[in-house]
Amino acid sequence: MKAIEIISIPVTDQQAAKAFYLKIGFEILVEANFEKQTWIQMAFPGSPVSITLVNWFAEMPAGSVRGLVIKTDDLDKDIADLKAKGLEVGNVDTTPWGRFATVEDPDGNALSLHAK
Repeated sequence: MKAIEIISIPVTDQQAAKAFYLKIGFEILVEANFEKQTWIQMAFPGSPVSITLVNWFAEMPAGSVRGLVIKTDDLDKDIADLKAKGLEVGNVDTTPWGRFATVEDPDGNALSLHAK
């Protein structure tokens, strides 16, 4: 085993989720229909790790993701950019291991932005 390749993000409305993830900087790698479903795979430009927006796993309810950490070099700038795009961002928490702010997708999946 070498690395994490894809992380499944459970959502109810794939198109609404896709619009959100595009706003925060993801790009579409694949969007294709299969067996009455749609595979939407996205990643940050140049990232080897991607996400897929899933709605077919009963044991993964939409909005259940917590602890997905997204690295940023300029947390304050990224927060301002997200707010300018109409997204809500939580307060910044400062810890000994960095600064964090949470943003939630339309289903409530919590993404933690992190800068040192």
